[in-house]
Amino acid sequence: MGFYSQNELKDLGLKNYGSNVLISNKASIYSPQTIEIGDNVRIDDFCILSGEIALGSYIHIAAYTAFYGGSAGITVGDFANFSSKISVYAISDDYSGETMTNPMIPEQYKNITHSPVHVGRHCIFGCGCTVLPGVTTGDGASFGAMSLINKSCDAWTIYAGIPCRKIRSRSNTLLQLEETFRKKLGMSI
Repeated sequence: MGFYSQNELKDLGLKNYGSNVLISNKASIYSPQTIEIGDNVRIDDFCILSGEIALGSYIHIAAYTAFYGGSAGITVGDFANFSSKISVYAISDDYSGETMTNPMIPEQYKNITHSPVHVGRHCIFGCGCTVLPGVTTGDGASFGAMSLINKSCDAWTIYAGIPCRKIRSRSNTLLQLEETFRKKLGMSI
């Protein structure tokens, strides 16, 4: 896997990016001027980043994952983890059949949903998850493989299914690990 060099990252034209950012040179980035990336972020092969996106720090986005931020935007908190083949949408066509769809059709013939997506800190998504417009996931929410996340979800809860449903609570003891980690690195808590 090849990652962009520091000079190549600069040439991408990202709105802002931190240190130790690793983006695969096989990733596709659209409207880079609307994308912000924190420190210690890795984006793997064949990912798509499109539209308004703000990524925190210590985030991993695995291969074939796509973020479609549109103008509403996607924000991701620190320490989030996205497995492979995940789709996150802050924008969506109207599937009712009452309007036309697809990017080649002029806007006046479509009814597009634009609604921001907010992913909390320490969230983890299993492979194949889909996140729909308007969803907010609380800190530490966890999603099993192939989950359809079509509504906002509580913090420190495990979800799975189509559509996702609560399975059980998730431990938040990793916050103590985060505190130790931050102290060791001299970071503010």
